Parts: sequence; structure tokens; C-alpha cells
Amino acid sequence: MSFAGTYELQTQENFEPFMKAIGLPDETIQKGKDIKSVTKIEQNGNHFKVTVTTGPKVLHNEFNIGEETELHTLTEEKIKSTVNIVDGKLVVQLKAVTSVTEISGDILTNVMTLKDLVYKRVSKRVA
Repeated sequence: MSFAGTYELQTQENFEPFMKAIGLPDETIQKGKDIKSVTKIEQNGNHFKVTVTTGPKVLHNEFNIGEETELHTLTEEKIKSTVNIVDGKLVVQLKAVTSVTEISGDILTNVMTLKDLVYKRVSKRVA
């Protein structure tokens, strides 16, 4: 299944409590909560390039499925982890946060879980 495409954020749930829980400062949370982020995914087989642009902030990660790599987190920390495909979904453990991304038609859904706190982002393909 191909994840390739450009997606614009449509809805998000629990943004503020989740960002607070992972340690982002209130000022950063307030600036980011109303900005529609754009996610661009390039996929060549098991090789992925993911770029998330939220206002002036750009988060870029490049990885191969099943291979440990250095990933940048929402808090701009760099950690080593492995992205896997489980039941057609991209799954990665970023310290205490589990991230699951799935595609259904033109809808990209990303769910991040920290203990019992769930942050859900739904984006729609624009290109």
C-alpha cells in the first residue's frame, strides 16, 4: 500500500493536552494549535521521506521499514527507533509515545498514544 502524497490536516483531537504531556512549552502549543499542517510523504518501496510543515516549523524524517534509524520527534529530540508496517499501518515507538499511521483512500490518520492520552490527526490528500 502506498502512503505517497501530500496531505493537509483536517481535524485533530487532544492536541493541547498531548503536547503539554510530551513537554512542549505553552507558547509553542498556542502557536501551533490553529495552524493547518501539511504532510508530504515520498515512498520508494520500503524507503520513506516524511516532511511535516506546520507554519515555519518543518519536521523531516527519512527511514527504511524495519531498519533502526535516527528520527526527529515533535519536541525536536533525535532518537533511534525502527518503523515497521503492521497490518498495513506504519508503527513506531518514540520513547513513551506510540505512533500509528494508516491510509484509507485519500485520508491519512495518525494516532499518537502516551499512556492513556490519545492524540489523533486526520489529514486529507491534496496532491
